[in-house]
Amino acid sequence: MSQYKIHDEYSLAEAADMLGEKAMELGLIPSFVVRHFPDNRQYYIPNEKESEPLTPEEAYMKLKKLVETAEKQA
Repeated sequence: MSQYKIHDEYSLAEAADMLGEKAMELGLIPSFVVRHFPDNRQYYIPNEKESEPLTPEEAYMKLKKLVETAEKQA
């Protein structure tokens, strides 16, 4: 996962988006929702009805753990 270059909040959010897409490709989550606001983003994994909003930091850590665990098992 070291390929993600995180310099600020925006790049952290972008890395979380990429991890979410990768988790979906691997079949680890059925979906994820990102709500964009002028100053931040909220993540819902798997969707708005089944989860509380996560910050970009929380989403990044949760998705990173999911993807890394799946890659180790593969």
